[in-house]
This record gives sequence, structure tokens and C-alpha cells, in this order.
Amino acid sequence: MTAAPSLRWKKSSRSNQSGSCVELAELPVGLAVRDSKNPSGPRLAFSAGAGSSFMDRVKAGKLDR
Repeated sequence: MTAAPSLRWKKSSRSNQSGSCVELAELPVGLAVRDSKNPSGPRLAFSAGAGSSFMDRVKAGKLDR
């Protein structure tokens, strides 16, 4: 994904004080995810359906270690 300065990144409400968290941004047709400690680093982009499924799995704790 190329740099997109118009994205409005939102930090997870569950982020801790050390900064270990992710940030999300809505895309015109999906969702982008990045590491808040490395905002210029790699990002994931999901289609609307895949983004919704990803968020459902995160909220259900299915991706917890």
C-alpha cells in the first residue's frame, strides 16, 4: 500500500501505555491496519468483507495468543 496522507488513523482503545497496539483507518472500500510504533512501516489492507471478518475475530478473542 502506498502512503496515503488522507487516511485518518485511530488507535485501539485497548492499547497499553508502552504503545504496543495497532491503528485502523477506513478505506473507501475496506480497512487498513498498521503498527502504531512504526507508522511508516508495512500496512495491511482488507476488503470491506474481509475487514469486517477480521474485526469480528479480533473482538471475539480468536486471534489472542
